[in-house]
Amino acid sequence: MEDDRPEMTTPSCTLFNIQRFSTEDGPGIRTTLFFKGCPLTCTWCHNPEGIDAEPQVLWQRAICMACGDCAATCERGAIRIGEDGVRIDRAVCRACGRCVDACPTGALERVGKEYDADALIVEVLKDRTFYETSGGGVTLSGGEPLMQHAFLTAFLPRCQDEDLHVALDTSGFARGDWLEAVLPLVDLVLFDLKLIRPEDHERLTGVPLDKVLGNLDRVVAAGLPVWVRTPVIPGCTDDEENLRGIAEHLRTRVGTLERYDLLAFSNLCTSKYEMLGRSFDLAAEPLLAPATMERLAGVVRDEGIEMVRWSGPTRASAKDEEVGDITLA
Repeated sequence: MEDDRPEMTTPSCTLFNIQRFSTEDGPGIRTTLFFKGCPLTCTWCHNPEGIDAEPQVLWQRAICMACGDCAATCERGAIRIGEDGVRIDRAVCRACGRCVDACPTGALERVGKEYDADALIVEVLKDRTFYETSGGGVTLSGGEPLMQHAFLTAFLPRCQDEDLHVALDTSGFARGDWLEAVLPLVDLVLFDLKLIRPEDHERLTGVPLDKVLGNLDRVVAAGLPVWVRTPVIPGCTDDEENLRGIAEHLRTRVGTLERYDLLAFSNLCTSKYEMLGRSFDLAAEPLLAPATMERLAGVVRDEGIEMVRWSGPTRASAKDEEVGDITLA
């Protein structure tokens, strides 16, 4: 099964966010570039605004006055005002931004900004001092940045010219030649490995596992250091058999592994789905307990992967539950 989304070949890219002062996307303080477009359909996706390759309009109910200025401005008739507020027909909307400009409260937001290589290198160099003092750099994330590989092969040599450390954060699902064109231009790969059973992987992510594992082999063959990351999702990826299988694969096949991260499930993205007019299937799922994350990390250690660590929001302990604390690992 190949990615059937159109290949992006223009010398520009589309980002849905630039996150500065990131400390979880590689070593040191980093600027993370979130590329729009992803071939996976994970039900737990934390960045739903990054799935579609094209710009989109988000609507925030809490600050909307339902004044109708947006609907009056839309030349395509993609916006209606109803009892539930603003409704956007996303099959008709082209995210031109006229409604965003017309909105008096800022309830509408256009996500998806285009950059060429010159403009983007200026953006990332704004944080050079932080890279130099912390051993940080730039991380390419998404979405799936390899969907915009043609831009990466034009942009990343600019990063090399500036002696910037670059990390590629990838789902692993992309054409092998796209990955191989990018690997010589990066210093570290953050590689998602969510599920190790092929049938579960295809059912829960929408794409086959063999291409993901094949691309992980390519990263290792290139000699690049790898941080493998598994989101721990209740009822999906959190069973011990899955984590044991991943740990065995890492131990036997990933000789350049530097770190294995377990990322605790978060439902904090629910509002993003609402702004896109979608529902988040796991919105009512509670955060995991710290003890659960510790136990799962122990399962991985028992399989011989000592460099495992976990992070993310977790449920308050029983002692603190009365005040609703959230523990951050």
